[in-house]
Amino acid sequence: MKIISTNIAKPTTFIWNGKEEKTGIYKMPIHTPIYLGKEDVKGDEVSDRKVHGGVFKACYLFSADHYPYWKNLYPNLEWTYGMLGENLTVEGLDEKQLNIGDIYKVGNALVQITQPREPCYKFAYKFNSSEVLKQFIDHGFPGTYVRVLEEGTVKTGDRFERVEKAKNSISTWDFFELLYAENKNKDHIKAILDNDALPQRKRAKLAAFINKG
Repeated sequence: MKIISTNIAKPTTFIWNGKEEKTGIYKMPIHTPIYLGKEDVKGDEVSDRKVHGGVFKACYLFSADHYPYWKNLYPNLEWTYGMLGENLTVEGLDEKQLNIGDIYKVGNALVQITQPREPCYKFAYKFNSSEVLKQFIDHGFPGTYVRVLEEGTVKTGDRFERVEKAKNSISTWDFFELLYAENKNKDHIKAILDNDALPQRKRAKLAAFINKG
């Protein structure tokens, strides 16, 4: 996997249901390295820290390999890297090969795969589409957030080197499917209940599904 674009956002306001909202989803490429901090990318806008930023969502990665799919669906948008809201556009990122908890060295930072992106109304607003949320879920390639274990700088051209493979885990692809499936795979849930690369509240919610069943 190789970084082909580093992207950050300035705060952008818009009107949603008659109320002014602020967002950091309008990321644009910058041609300088970026610094991955423990809870966010230095200089990047994180408007709502209830759902973005923080230890388990310090930086968002999306695969450059899926840009053609989205460009084909929305050819009239102004396309640049960062369009999917990612800090790092990564060539060769494959959610089926990334396991929750895997640890990678990139640049002089050390990061851990945590959880896929779950799209929200701000994503729909940016794409000016009521269908894009379902399309994002159905497509099944959501990118991934990472936890920053060691802060550091990354730049275009840096490659990800896996230094530790997670044990007793599942892929980001499987976990994303798990989040939205009506009939959830209980074996997949059991595999990640002790995985501390996921927030405890998210694991507890999945554990409740098993207990309810």
